[in-house]
Amino acid sequence: MSWLPTLITDTPEEGYDLAIKLSRMAVKKTQPDDAARTKMRPDYANDADSLTAVSQVVATNFQTVAAANGYWK
Repeated sequence: MSWLPTLITDTPEEGYDLAIKLSRMAVKKTQPDDAARTKMRPDYANDADSLTAVSQVVATNFQTVAAANGYWK
C-alpha cells in the first residue's frame, strides 16, 4: 500500500495532519539517511528561521489538501 493513498480527509484537522506528513515525507525522501537527518535536527530545531520555513511548507501542503477536499464544504 502506498504511504499516500489519497489526499481526501474527513475533516480539516485530518487534512492538516496530512499536510504535516507530506512535509515530513519530503524531507525523508530528499535526505533518506536517518543518521544525517538526526545529526542535522539540533541545527534547525533551535533556529527560528528554519521553523518558520517549515511552517510555510506545511501551509502550502495544507492548501493542496484543502483544495483536494473542496475546502470541506
